[in-house]
Amino acid sequence: MHLDVLDLRHFYYRTRLGRAAQKAVRDRLVELWPEVKGRTVAGFGFAVPLLRPFLPDARRVIGLMPAPQGVMHWPAGMENVSVLVEETLWPLETGSVDRLVLLHGLETSENPNALLDECARVLGPGGRAVFVVPNRSGLWARRDGTPFGFGRPYSRRQLEAQVTAAGLIPERHLAALFAPPSESKFWLRFGGLAERLGQRLSRSGGGGVMLLEVSKQVPARPRTGLAERVQRPLRVLEGVPEPTAAGRNVEGQARLGLRVRPPRAG
Repeated sequence: MHLDVLDLRHFYYRTRLGRAAQKAVRDRLVELWPEVKGRTVAGFGFAVPLLRPFLPDARRVIGLMPAPQGVMHWPAGMENVSVLVEETLWPLETGSVDRLVLLHGLETSENPNALLDECARVLGPGGRAVFVVPNRSGLWARRDGTPFGFGRPYSRRQLEAQVTAAGLIPERHLAALFAPPSESKFWLRFGGLAERLGQRLSRSGGGGVMLLEVSKQVPARPRTGLAERVQRPLRVLEGVPEPTAAGRNVEGQARLGLRVRPPRAG
């Protein structure tokens, strides 16, 4: 079940804990994708807080928000790029997206397999996607006071198995939100330090959320030139008589005016 867009907007833009979580996850995403110039970047769920760094350089940025969640205008003070969509039927052409981010989209989906199929459809050859999901063993998945406490948390193995079944290839793992989901002044003040220490100790686990980057690889079409050449061989020797063994086809040699020796008597 998807969360309401008003609750998500309040958490990420109105609370100190939400703004800290937004920065921590966004920094990890930018680490994965430092360059998006000329690319089409899309986000599904409530991924728009993570997309702002890509606005200046990307060819196009699109915020896809599922109908059960609701939609809001984004980015504030600029031309709107967010759109309300059906969860498994996006108004995007097949293979039109270079970079795709899911935040509060996969773990709250009622049909995650169909959602992953839609992700694979819109990604172009060599395209990349990042799934941001609650860590099953992390503290953030155990507290329902944040959006990461809703839906199905994942372990690394579970997430890899699900995306692989959709034809996507796991590439890299990162983790974020190493500080506890607390609004106390102490943790809000030292949350950045906890994030840096956590990243040094563990880059793919131990945090409140996991980031799994996947790629879409399209196999090359088989070359058909050799088969066509076999089916249609060159006729360079047409009109040339077939070779014969010595001493045979005497009549043919005589017609050509060749002197033929009679066979020796036994």
